[in-house]
Amino acid sequence: MVTTEAAPARTLFGDPAFRLLFAAAASRLGVQVGYLAVPLVAVSALDASPGQVGLLATLSTAAFLLIGLPAGAWVDRVRRRGVMIVADVVRAVLLGSVPVAWTMDTLTLPHLYVVVFVAGIGTVFFDVAAQSYLPHVVGRDRLVSANSALHSFDAVANIAGRGGAGYLVQWATAPIALVVTAVGYVASGLLLAGIGKREPAPRPDREHGLWRQVGEGLGFVLRHPILRPAAMAGAATNFGMQMCLTMLPVVIVSDLGLAEGRFGLFLAMGGVGALLGALTARRLGAVLGLGRMLWLLGAAVAPAAAFVPMLDHGSAFWVAAAGWSVLAYKVGVDNVVLVSFRQRVTPDGLLGRQNATMRFLLTGALALGAAASGAIGEVVSARAALWAGVVVLAFAWAPLFFSPVRRLRELPESAEKV
Repeated sequence: MVTTEAAPARTLFGDPAFRLLFAAAASRLGVQVGYLAVPLVAVSALDASPGQVGLLATLSTAAFLLIGLPAGAWVDRVRRRGVMIVADVVRAVLLGSVPVAWTMDTLTLPHLYVVVFVAGIGTVFFDVAAQSYLPHVVGRDRLVSANSALHSFDAVANIAGRGGAGYLVQWATAPIALVVTAVGYVASGLLLAGIGKREPAPRPDREHGLWRQVGEGLGFVLRHPILRPAAMAGAATNFGMQMCLTMLPVVIVSDLGLAEGRFGLFLAMGGVGALLGALTARRLGAVLGLGRMLWLLGAAVAPAAAFVPMLDHGSAFWVAAAGWSVLAYKVGVDNVVLVSFRQRVTPDGLLGRQNATMRFLLTGALALGAAASGAIGEVVSARAALWAGVVVLAFAWAPLFFSPVRRLRELPESAEKV
């Protein structure tokens, strides 16, 4: 038995709590500046090698591998909004330290490594708490609509933030551009603090220890007939995309000698693709069926990845950027459909652990992809790392094809109903 999402009784933006939550997401537009500025600090300001850029990207997501699973169990024990606010404040202080050190002429690569690693710990707790907090704010009947709105804005932020960030870096230097990122985190924390909708107190589990609860969350995902292949496909996609992303600033800025603004423009075109994916996911799913759409779209867009390593001057730049935009379209669709599914089928008491497990697997793949990309870039070449990422992306859809996802037209309420 499958069910369709009930029509929402009230509009999302008529809900004051969601308006503040959405405004907090909007205030993190500056995060997109940091996404582009941090590797450019390493490449342009500190003359980092491909291996050092790879290490920086690895450290930025390594926390998901190290503490992602216990973070979910811990988040299930506390109110989620407070976790998000603290994470915003910590990250604001850390990113703000980079321009301060730069102006004092004391900025070093080890400083940058510490900043991205500790900020990554904050991101672990924020992301796990945020995905677990959303069902409380909007209700489970409006999750697809809420995720579509949030991920659509994320895509707009990618376009505006990353596109503008490249030119901001050209004008103000990469370290100074990170002031915008720090201010965005502060604004996000203030807006979240203004949400008056109080979460119910979590029920303490006194019978099971932390690691027993971690195991429950991990087992829930790995035994689920849809979540397991979704995690495998998502991890493969993240691994391949990160292999490309890690070496793109090296190829564009160092190897080709293009300005930082061109790097921002390249990433902004990916944002356009992600925005279109988020906006069309529901309609495309209604036509093809959600399960068929997920694997069929993955297979259809895979050839576009081959244009990315062909990146060069002139028209080759735009062809590669178009290929990147097509790949990002698929990611935009996945973000809406798969995240909504995960939130729909997971009991409240497991939301933090389920989200943490998925983040452990999906974001952990980013860390591993960055490490692999840095190693290939250092030993062979940055462009060889791009080709390696393309090979992974060519087969990332296969776990969804060889699973029950292939038969789904709508989101089931539970694994037993698949």
